[in-house]
Amino acid sequence: MSGYYHNNVRVGPVLVRIPVPGAEQMDLRGWPEPDVLCAVTPHVDGVPRLLHSCGDPPFQIHEFVSGQQLNELAPRGTRVPPQVIPAVLRLFDQLATVPFDELPPLPVGWPDDSRDFARMLSDVTQQVFDDHRGELFRALGIPDDPLATVVAAWPAMTTRPFRVVHADVHRKNMIRSSGGVFFLDWELALWGDPVYDLAVHIHKMAYRDDELHALLAGWAAQSPDAWSWRDDLAGYLRHEQVKSAIVHTLRYTREILTEGTSVARRDILTSKLAGDLNTARRIWGLPPNLTALNVARVITEWTDDEDR
Repeated sequence: MSGYYHNNVRVGPVLVRIPVPGAEQMDLRGWPEPDVLCAVTPHVDGVPRLLHSCGDPPFQIHEFVSGQQLNELAPRGTRVPPQVIPAVLRLFDQLATVPFDELPPLPVGWPDDSRDFARMLSDVTQQVFDDHRGELFRALGIPDDPLATVVAAWPAMTTRPFRVVHADVHRKNMIRSSGGVFFLDWELALWGDPVYDLAVHIHKMAYRDDELHALLAGWAAQSPDAWSWRDDLAGYLRHEQVKSAIVHTLRYTREILTEGTSVARRDILTSKLAGDLNTARRIWGLPPNLTALNVARVITEWTDDEDR
């Protein structure tokens, strides 16, 4: 299987992870994944064991976790098995126990305040937008300053103690096995605001309303009220929604235009992109009225213009 940053190859009882050559970085990065795994494994359940890592050539060998990927068992938008939400809450709770002095060194200039952390996140998204600013974005209705309302909320955030955050807990990174729920792909782990971890998870899971209520109730029970996390959760969610509109415009368009992509896959991608853009359009004060046909037409016309 391939992700955006790694190819994963099963070899008997192990999984070999190999970086995708030339992968464009569209997410905030903190540490090398092997260093994260070494730090969190003694303190967190459901983490695949790192068996070996090599820098030249770069690859990792993890234990292979047998079981069902949650996305296959319960695709996005469907109800998750009952053990999933308790397992996610336990993960978030255990991440707070990973000692700072057992973590790899932080990158130079890493923030220690939630407001600065949020600003660093949006700066990465802004850079992705700036690097690809052009007619495709405009034709899809993405404004010239898509993060304006997002960054306006950062100064009012409540700062809170940092901890390790996975930053990518979603259905394709969760395995239900006989030993419980395992959490994969720690490549985006950060030292940061735990409310951001919750926001990314909610954004990518598409829970049913009652499931989301159960998750938030569990989070509230294990988080001090003084953290004022609800308003900040909304701010992080707005960032993730705008980020998805920008990043998925680039990634999905590339896949749609790749030779060999099936018609069925193209239809799925245009539908997903229309959904991401409509969610962001609400933040931008625009009507959420894009359809998959609108998106497909824009991509086709943009491609024709690029080819001229």
